[in-house]
Amino acid sequence: MSLRQSSFFLRFLTLGALAHLYVGARLIPDGLHHGPSAAAAVLALALSCILIPLGMLARSSARPPWGDRIAWVGLITMGLFSSLFVFTVLRDALLLILWLASLAGLELGWTALRQASAWWVATLALAATIVGFVNARRRARVVTVDVPIAGLPPDLDGFTIVQISDIHVGPTIKQRYVQAIVDAVNQESPDLVAITGDVVDGSVEQLAAQASPLGQLRAPHGVYLVTGNHEYYSGAAPWVAEFRRMGLRVLMNEHALIHPSGLPMIIAGVTDYSAGAFDPHQRSNPAAALAGAPADAWPRILLAHQPRSAAAAEPLGYTLQLSGHTHGGQFFPWGFFVRLQQPYTAGLHRHGRMWIYISRGTGYWGPPKRLGAPSEITRLRLRAAPGPRV
Repeated sequence: MSLRQSSFFLRFLTLGALAHLYVGARLIPDGLHHGPSAAAAVLALALSCILIPLGMLARSSARPPWGDRIAWVGLITMGLFSSLFVFTVLRDALLLILWLASLAGLELGWTALRQASAWWVATLALAATIVGFVNARRRARVVTVDVPIAGLPPDLDGFTIVQISDIHVGPTIKQRYVQAIVDAVNQESPDLVAITGDVVDGSVEQLAAQASPLGQLRAPHGVYLVTGNHEYYSGAAPWVAEFRRMGLRVLMNEHALIHPSGLPMIIAGVTDYSAGAFDPHQRSNPAAALAGAPADAWPRILLAHQPRSAAAAEPLGYTLQLSGHTHGGQFFPWGFFVRLQQPYTAGLHRHGRMWIYISRGTGYWGPPKRLGAPSEITRLRLRAAPGPRV
């Protein structure tokens, strides 16, 4: 583990311990008072505080299959505690409002209210974790999105791109999960397939066999992939070589020229927005991705893992950017925080003269949990719209 990673992990442990202390202090005295039940709750929180970081470390430090099994337990615990923490904060906010109301003369059964709300927090956290687990583990549904493009040639009207993103093959996402995604994509018979990064969470040695079904993706105009930040965490160079060995076209600040219906069209791709921090030679560069492109080739589609690449891409004349990275927040309430880093969270948006579509992701990261942000396999259709080309 590098010094940077060690520093991050130490901060994570410290904040995690403080969060567990907060939850315990706010719920146990009100919900259980004292005795064996309270002691069991304290023990459960202490175990959670240990299991979460252990689950994060197990994949790389423990031998299979035990590493994956420990990761499963730790990551499910992380999802459960996340909801427990959030609902505890919301409970405290509600109790504060009710306390202020009581100062104005509102009569409340304060003791009963505190006890009941403590139990409701635990119940809601457990329910959210179970529902979120079911949502995360079932195969992503196919979502169809029409992208209106002014001046699109009639022969390109209906051109179909199927996008998958953020699969995160790793300790809890394996070959069978990936195979189900690939089968669903191929069933759509797309003109082109776009994979917008964060395919893996681990090394080629660990996960090449688990990611191998991606080599079965088929489309007449090609299967294209760009790197996400997690490829760089996992060793980008070996993974790029492995993806190419699978038959995928990896676009690293470059483009491909295709000719659907005999018309020139550009599929460009950039390295992840953060790639320069790992390798200065791989700094994301939407301008370089267009270098040498024929002036008459249009529309121009850009694959870029992070939505914030749009700021540099839009002035260059791209027609549509396809991104992922955000997971749509994955589960409540983290979607509200995505906008602190990214211009968009999910869906189709107009960014200046360019369209941008952000996938909620086809897998999940970390806890096997999705709530309010369903995973997706996106079927994008280019549709002719009235007006001159922009």
